[in-house]
Amino acid sequence: MQRSLVLLKPDAIQRGLVGEIIARLEKRGLKIVAMKTMQLDETILKEHYAHLASKPFFPEIVSYMTICPVVALIVEGPNAIAALRNTLGATNPLEAVPWTIRGDYALSIGFNLIHASDGEEAAVAEIKRFFKEEEVLNYNKIDSNLL
Repeated sequence: MQRSLVLLKPDAIQRGLVGEIIARLEKRGLKIVAMKTMQLDETILKEHYAHLASKPFFPEIVSYMTICPVVALIVEGPNAIAALRNTLGATNPLEAVPWTIRGDYALSIGFNLIHASDGEEAAVAEIKRFFKEEEVLNYNKIDSNLL
């Protein structure tokens, strides 16, 4: 099974889309193995967005990502990363197709609702950044014998 980090960003929280987004991930077949609400700070954002930390717009990212809590999740499933990224749609919502989360709900690249790991290596690093091992649960879904 493959795992991915998911962050429901401040615009998802403020627009009341958390339940809708989580429902879509679960309907896709992804299993939530960890979830928490957390307030991010500049330290974790500099690590998470290291590739953007030197950009002139980085302070705007920090301001946006710290305006309110985020919901962090770890989802699991066969080909979870590809399935998740397909469900999210393109990073730029104007390029995301309808029926994806961003295609249906996001307004701009700056307010695109959700982050997901872009590969297995990134997923491992991001999961460790946001979750302790003891926060990740292993369990079988009731219907797992049907898969």
